[in-house]
Amino acid sequence: MSITNQTALQLAAQLRSGALRVSEVLDACYAQIEAAEPTVHGYISLCREDAYAFAAKVQARLDAGEARSALAGVPIAIKDLICTKGIPTTCASKMLEGFRPPYNATVIERLHAADLIPLGKTNMDEFAMGSTTETSAFGVTRNPHNPAHVPGGSSGGSAAVLAAGEAPIALGSDTGGSIRQPCAYCGVTGLKPTYGAVSRYGLIAYASSLDQIGPMGRCAADCAALFEIIAGRDEKDSSSMDFPAFSAAAALAGDLRGKRIGVPAEFLGEGLQPAVAKALREAAERFRALGATVEEFPLPMLAYAVPTYYIIACAEACSNLSRYDGIKYGHSAAGARDLLETYILSRSEGFGMEVKRRIMLGNFVLSSGYYDAYYKKALQAKRMLQQAYFKAFETYDMLLGPVAPTTAPKLGESLSDPLRMYLSDIYTVTVNLAGLPALALPCGTDENALPIGMQLIGKPFGESALFAAADAYQRTEDAPLGRL
Repeated sequence: MSITNQTALQLAAQLRSGALRVSEVLDACYAQIEAAEPTVHGYISLCREDAYAFAAKVQARLDAGEARSALAGVPIAIKDLICTKGIPTTCASKMLEGFRPPYNATVIERLHAADLIPLGKTNMDEFAMGSTTETSAFGVTRNPHNPAHVPGGSSGGSAAVLAAGEAPIALGSDTGGSIRQPCAYCGVTGLKPTYGAVSRYGLIAYASSLDQIGPMGRCAADCAALFEIIAGRDEKDSSSMDFPAFSAAAALAGDLRGKRIGVPAEFLGEGLQPAVAKALREAAERFRALGATVEEFPLPMLAYAVPTYYIIACAEACSNLSRYDGIKYGHSAAGARDLLETYILSRSEGFGMEVKRRIMLGNFVLSSGYYDAYYKKALQAKRMLQQAYFKAFETYDMLLGPVAPTTAPKLGESLSDPLRMYLSDIYTVTVNLAGLPALALPCGTDENALPIGMQLIGKPFGESALFAAADAYQRTEDAPLGRL
């Protein structure tokens, strides 16, 4: 099996045994990047020189038998809204073009301490606002399974490079499905962690109460190993939480015998593509064969998911993005004649259309006379959604559902109809509103050979149960796994 076809854990085992050298793995990844990028365009920037310099240090430790983690020596792709010291971090926006942070995000420090090697920064929707990776200021990313289709978003670059063999593992971020949906569209696996499980220090914010960094890989075992490295309390992030230390080995040793899995009936209603519904039913049968009980139940609060999410997310986005004024942060317009014109021109030139749309929506719902009618009600609906999930978890150990109502749309289809793009998040946004963990994994393909994804939704800090279920599923015969 070629280097670029292997999982991260398979590569790590060969690096520890001496069967592979770190430089060999980097050579294979960069060769695949050169071959695939003209079509896929999953990366915004590469850090080849830094990668090889760090690889030499990692190799010395491996030679001495001092592997610092289960993934030591494995290259990793990083979504371009996670700060990397001295390496461009742009959020795929002209507003931050050329920005090189003076510090690393906490997750990057933890990757370095575990001897993972960043390959480069992956493309995304501008400031994580979008579901297709078409709103990037640096060009669209294409789905490796069919370049006429989108890879999903906003972590579309990270999912696409995994599917194309350009990286064995990656980091993304999920505000309303931005890890899970591209994983579903590209046929890979990814976790949106419990809110507070992973530090957000150094994550450039979209919506602070919803954003979470998470692992993306070719299988659940890879994601569990990466989650073990990045999870945990961080004093630099007041929203991060103390919780029992996560062990990938312990999580993957679990099984599904006796577990109860609920399927919200609303997940199977109008608008679900027949191929997606069929794949979900087949996945449910496979879980039953593994010893779980799977049954439908009503969760009517899901009807309020999309409006609640977009009111809260846009309100927080307009607040977070107000700092980019052409003076303190970001792009500064040339030729402005006064302060007001500096603000107007810098933001007009620096932000793309989708970002502007969400800033305007956020300012509207926070404005005098509309705050109570929209934002306050959205916060109340958020709490009711959370309570509905907690009620469901009194009966079920986890929930099962689709990630998106359809497989990956063609390029241009979603941008021409923003409402359609927003509605594609219907199955994912409630997880962020409730602060829950959810794991997306492939479960089949449609009639055009495009991947279909499902998600397992867990109790707060219930990542171990999700990884155990997903790993058991992926170990079954003919389970979809990995890359092209």
